[in-house]
Amino acid sequence: MDQARFYEKEQDKIRCLLCPRKCLLDEGKFGTCGVRRVQGGKLYTTNYGRLAAANQDPIEKKPLYHFFPGRSILSIGTFGCNLLCSFCQNWSLSRGTPDQVAEKVKPAEVLQMLQRKEGPEKALGVAYTYNEPMIWYEFVYDTARLLHEHGYKNVLVTNGYINPQPLEELLPYIDAMNIDVKAYNDSFYQQYCHGSRKPVLETVEAAVKQCHVEATCLLIPSLNDSIEEQTELAKWLGGLSQDLVLHYSRYFPQYKLDLPPTSPQLMVEVRKAAQKHLRYVFLGNIDLPGSSDTICPHCGNLLIVRSNYQVSLTGLDGARCNNCHNKISIVVS
Repeated sequence: MDQARFYEKEQDKIRCLLCPRKCLLDEGKFGTCGVRRVQGGKLYTTNYGRLAAANQDPIEKKPLYHFFPGRSILSIGTFGCNLLCSFCQNWSLSRGTPDQVAEKVKPAEVLQMLQRKEGPEKALGVAYTYNEPMIWYEFVYDTARLLHEHGYKNVLVTNGYINPQPLEELLPYIDAMNIDVKAYNDSFYQQYCHGSRKPVLETVEAAVKQCHVEATCLLIPSLNDSIEEQTELAKWLGGLSQDLVLHYSRYFPQYKLDLPPTSPQLMVEVRKAAQKHLRYVFLGNIDLPGSSDTICPHCGNLLIVRSNYQVSLTGLDGARCNNCHNKISIVVS
């Protein structure tokens, strides 16, 4: 085990300060995340370097649509999560334990994984994903710093459930984030995630000031899919920036939740409502023509065509529309 950061002693207990849960732990106990444990009066992280999954993916799979479109990225993840979502799409990892992986990798080995591939197969950098990367904090921080020094990009695919100080220290090394805003009502977070909404919104607000941010919301029938709620979410995001990208993902029964899949028609209606406040709203986990394409908000020119992670930059000249020549809010170099 490696010693964790962000904790303090409270008499004979340890208070973890990494995420808003602030778990108060007795000797030998784990936090809600399942990976941070008290031993010998100190807090340790049991998942440092424990690589549970590694794949080279299209950047669009994260999903990030306006961050180096068409490029690939090395995706890595471990075990554990600090939310307890009943609809978790990666529950085998989020509720798994690090002892399922016998060997550890070092940050330098992740760098070597990137350096082995050059030319068309060269990855943009690393996406910390699959489980919740914030509770892999020490390894993510060390790896992100190293990759940053070598010119690679760092991406977080996260639930945004982290305290301000750890986030502030990590952000200088992060180039992009996809933040999962699971709902825009507090009761949903409490009942279905066993968490709270406010820290997630604060993470979005802090992140947009320092890196490229896109948001994702899994639309779950009858729980967070009302036009009214999603309009409020879009208004709030639009208040941060009308260019902030919002992805709506279609729900399918998973883990402990067995509601029917989200209606495609409802997804279309929610998207139309959100587009009144945001320039770029996409539909994922569903096959609807045009729902993943980027359109110029100035002249309506088709900028990027996406189909099954195949990308064609048909209407872009760098970061400008090749028709009206207006600058598009997109990172291409």
